[in-house]
Amino acid sequence: MEISTIQLSKETKKKISSFGLKGESYDDIINRIYSFAVKEQLRQFLMSTEGYIPIEDAIKDAKQKWPKS
Repeated sequence: MEISTIQLSKETKKKISSFGLKGESYDDIINRIYSFAVKEQLRQFLMSTEGYIPIEDAIKDAKQKWPKS
């Protein structure tokens, strides 16, 4: 694994370390926070009501498009 150095303010470093568990590196902490953020983003996307069609409306539309013969 290639290592990189990033600059953080002391305040940001303190905030990140507050999420750490005993013996955890900053790399571990940031990766855990990132994983959580990805899951949260997916949850928000899946639970979004944007473009939402109530099931009753979807059934009504389907019956109009494909009426029973």
